[in-house]
Amino acid sequence: MHRAAPLAVETPRAPSADLGLYGVLALVWGTSWIALHLQLGVVSPEVSLVWRFALAAAIAFGLALARRETLRFPLRRHAGFLLAGVLMYSTNFVLFYHAGARVPSGLLAVVFALASPINLALGALIFRRPAEMRVLAGAALGVAGVGLLYAPEIAAAGFDVEALTGLGLSVGGTLCFCLGNMVSSVIQRSAPDVSAAAWGMFYGTLWLTLLATLSGAPFVIEPTAAYLVSLVWLAAGSSVAAFLAYLALIKRVGAARAGFATVLFPVVALVISSLFEDYRWTALSFAGAALVAAGNVVALRRRG
Repeated sequence: MHRAAPLAVETPRAPSADLGLYGVLALVWGTSWIALHLQLGVVSPEVSLVWRFALAAAIAFGLALARRETLRFPLRRHAGFLLAGVLMYSTNFVLFYHAGARVPSGLLAVVFALASPINLALGALIFRRPAEMRVLAGAALGVAGVGLLYAPEIAAAGFDVEALTGLGLSVGGTLCFCLGNMVSSVIQRSAPDVSAAAWGMFYGTLWLTLLATLSGAPFVIEPTAAYLVSLVWLAAGSSVAAFLAYLALIKRVGAARAGFATVLFPVVALVISSLFEDYRWTALSFAGAALVAAGNVVALRRRG
């Protein structure tokens, strides 16, 4: 039986550093949809993901070297890096890309917002950690809030076999992400975050290359400023910076609370959409944002 990871130990109060990490994740992942939109077109999603994580891995390796973190690990550690790479740095993205072609992005946001309660359940199942009702209640409020934010978009969608397939793919992507969180929580006991992320992204790139090859997609790069700039942002910002912030949160507050970042960034995405697109806030969307805020207060406030 696995013992609980050190990351499950909580400090008496939530430090401002934790809130800063949540802010980084909400802003970076909340703006990444713009870059993702610019990636669509000439290059297949699988190949774009290969370029993204190849660049992200190179950046992470360079950062690890600059920080003088070790990159040499025994073979058994690489098994963990490989598993994290397959679950959290590749397969989940592929599943969500294909789900997005079948269902509205709002439904994807609601499903991905389930990461916090799923992490809570997996932590109890795998590590025998007691489930915190405060986190579960906060997660329920957050998921309900995201559901209200995207309710019109979801209601307007027809639910046929294609949509149900997309829903299944999004659930699979969320499960992969959450299982990757569990693997990462174990890896953190014996490997620095940057080195672990670098190796995970390296193995994720290899897996993505295999998937892209099997799909028959041509390995091309769209030679436009929009594609290249968005690629750099997704690699350096959404992958390296955001995932390092997320791994730091897992270590500091546990996987269940860290998963709350998946509830926050859809709100940021809608705020940006209202500024640069034609999204209009309604009473329903304001109620959804209020529920997300309430969920954060309930789930993230420490005892004492």
